[in-house]
Amino acid sequence: MSTAVSPDEQVLYKPEEAAVALRIGRSMVYEEIRLGRLRTVRIGRRRLVPPEYISQYVELLKREAEATA
Repeated sequence: MSTAVSPDEQVLYKPEEAAVALRIGRSMVYEEIRLGRLRTVRIGRRRLVPPEYISQYVELLKREAEATA
């Protein structure tokens, strides 16, 4: 019996994994985190991104796109 979590059940993403999921660059993820637009949680010194924060970030992008349309 495997205890590995499948990618669609992943509960925390490394910033690099969040970048892949969002189809943006790693440096852009870190910039969005620095700006407070993409939220993270900390475990020790590591920053990790829960899937719901990725969804919230996508919703933010949608709202911004609608506001400029």
